[in-house]
Amino acid sequence: MEKKKREATPIRFSVRNKILCLLGCCSLPFLGMTIYLLVSLTSYNNTYKEIVSNLTIANNYNLNFKEEMDESLYKLVVGYVSFDTIGEDASLKDPYVMIKELRTEFTKLLRVTTQQESKMWLKSLLRNINTLEDRIDDIKDSTGNDNSYNTNIQELDNNIYILTELIQDDIQYYIYYQTKNMEHVTEALNQKVREFIILCSCFVGALLIVGVIVAFFIVSGIVKPIGKLYKATEKIAEGDFSVRARVKNGDEMGVLAEGFNAMAENMQDLIDKIKEDEAKIRRTDLRLLQEQINPHFLYNTLDTIVWLIEGNESDQAVNMVVTLSNFFRLVLSKGKEFISIRDEEQHIASYLKIQEMRYHDIMEYDIQIDKVLYDYQIIKLTLQPLVENALYHGLKYKRAKGYIHINGEKDGNLIRLTVRDNGVGMEQEELAILQKEIEKPCEETEKGFGLANVNERIHMYFGAEYGLKIQSSKGKGTIVEVRIPAIPVEQQREGSSEE
Repeated sequence: MEKKKREATPIRFSVRNKILCLLGCCSLPFLGMTIYLLVSLTSYNNTYKEIVSNLTIANNYNLNFKEEMDESLYKLVVGYVSFDTIGEDASLKDPYVMIKELRTEFTKLLRVTTQQESKMWLKSLLRNINTLEDRIDDIKDSTGNDNSYNTNIQELDNNIYILTELIQDDIQYYIYYQTKNMEHVTEALNQKVREFIILCSCFVGALLIVGVIVAFFIVSGIVKPIGKLYKATEKIAEGDFSVRARVKNGDEMGVLAEGFNAMAENMQDLIDKIKEDEAKIRRTDLRLLQEQINPHFLYNTLDTIVWLIEGNESDQAVNMVVTLSNFFRLVLSKGKEFISIRDEEQHIASYLKIQEMRYHDIMEYDIQIDKVLYDYQIIKLTLQPLVENALYHGLKYKRAKGYIHINGEKDGNLIRLTVRDNGVGMEQEELAILQKEIEKPCEETEKGFGLANVNERIHMYFGAEYGLKIQSSKGKGTIVEVRIPAIPVEQQREGSSEE
């Protein structure tokens, strides 16, 4: 029976994709939270860095500006240095350079500062810087006049020192509010961290629940089909090949179940075919029996018995009837496939004894089977086709008296049974054809059907390493060797008898 080739079922959603989906469901939200946390931390870090940088700049001027400005202007007023030569003194700084640097730095701070109080004090500082610069201009203009010293000293006391004090206060207030802003930033960050922890905990909890549910369905989609396949394999192990695994998954498990079902179906078909082949073999055995116990053999035997009775040789007639009865009894063997080598020897002896009555002028025989082999089993009707072949195809065409020698011996775990004749033999080409023919199934054999049947049954029951081996030479005779395993009779084989 021919089977249509099964088309592979496409995998809609593989186990690998399911697992990747589960990993994605778990990892992507965590990745999103991580990115959010990193962005937030980066933002707060930049804010901190900006505030710290502003505080650093403000602190530098808070520590040094008033002292350096007051000292430089005092030495200018007392005439220690002039505005033209002050740059040459490494211990002093040019007031205009200091004002320019201060204005530049705090103008930058004003542009980047967002906190309103800090911006207010920065604007006040820049106004005071402008006023301070005007007062320094007054001192510069009055320098060199006769009354300039007293005027400039008075300017220092009444304006310059007060302005530098105000500028220092502005810087300190700026630092104070920037520090408070840092506290607000820190508090906001802590609040964000707390909110993030709460949100993350809720999210992780929800994600855990979703992950468990998704994992349950994915694992169930793998474990349940495996359980069904396991139960189906148990049924098959018990011999029930009609069982099928009912799995509808669109993944590899579904494909595996479909392949399993196809395998079970094929196994059922193979078993049916084996049963059919066994029936064919049984029919072939019947055909062999029909050929071996053909009417001609029976008619000739009965004619011989009648001839013996008519010749008043009643003892020989009775003996032949008994021999024929034993022959048929051993052929039937109560339907058994395997008999002992002792029974097989008796069967051959009965057959040869009957044939000897008819062919006593052309045939002699000798049976030498080691009695050690008597309790080992052999397939029924193994030697009789070989003996018949030796008689009808060897000795009958010899046109002279010949012999058939049957030998049996045990070689380790191997039993060798040999049927030897000194008949006409065969040419090597004819021998090669016969050797090839007996290796075919007996229903395909064109010649040597009996030998092919014996060889096929030995192969079927014992294996290809056992069987028949034929040697022949033209004019010298033929040797057929049977090789079977040494199995005691008490080791009953399955199928050794028919109901």
